[in-house]
Amino acid sequence: MLSIGEFARRSRLSPKALRLYDRLGLLAPAVVDAHNRYRRYRESQLPTARLIVLMRRASIPLALVGEILAAPDPVAADLLASYWERAEQQFATQRDLVIRLRASLMSGTGAGAPHAAFVVRQRAVPEQFVITEKRNLRLTDLKRWLPDVLCRLADTAGRHSGLTGNTFVVYHGEVNEDSDGPVEACAPVKPGNHTRREAAHREAYTGITRAQLEFPQILSAYDAVADWIVAAGMTVAGPPREVYPLGVDIASAAPEDIVCDITYPCRNSAPSPDPRAGPAGSAASRAVRG
Repeated sequence: MLSIGEFARRSRLSPKALRLYDRLGLLAPAVVDAHNRYRRYRESQLPTARLIVLMRRASIPLALVGEILAAPDPVAADLLASYWERAEQQFATQRDLVIRLRASLMSGTGAGAPHAAFVVRQRAVPEQFVITEKRNLRLTDLKRWLPDVLCRLADTAGRHSGLTGNTFVVYHGEVNEDSDGPVEACAPVKPGNHTRREAAHREAYTGITRAQLEFPQILSAYDAVADWIVAAGMTVAGPPREVYPLGVDIASAAPEDIVCDITYPCRNSAPSPDPRAGPAGSAASRAVRG
């Protein structure tokens, strides 16, 4: 049996940490004296203590540390791998955001990453009838929902007359860690029951690759299209969209393959109103994924 001081020295944990881990149920002493409350540990507990040390140095949350310690070895290894995969994705997102912020600060434009990689064009979109599914989602849920809903809508359309155009997603509001849209997935079909009419309009758009589809890289494409509309003297006429061309399989696409168009409905700006005519005009809101 080892005193708490000796166990702390050999495990590389402080007595304060050992008391905390005892309260959390991660590493209880083998014996607690009923009179003086002295704690003693078995030498066989040292491997567990050192495992906790390593996990905390890896910044693994204490709640997950407890799950890993309680799980059988293969399950514990899977829990650790899943945590690290999520952590790497988060670090990659943070790195890309810092790159965008640094580019913005260095350029002094506030525009984030340069738009040179994006070629923006215009096109006419005819009237369409669509079946839709609309949800309030935050960013993490959106990543899971999007592939499923697009397949679900395509299957529903296939059981009837089939798709008559490209599926697309409308962002009626911001989607990020603090805002939840709403987001509306749409599949064009022949007019009928349970369809919604999409009016004909013009839109500015740019194609993005599989690599650029990831958050936050995709934000640069949204910025490029919105800035192009302003520079062209036009007005954003509705919420932004992601248009997914028929026949494109995102899951099997190479990083450099074009898999999606980022679009904004747009219209020519109205001439400045005559001051004598009274107040007029409206502002179009920008709703962007992320």
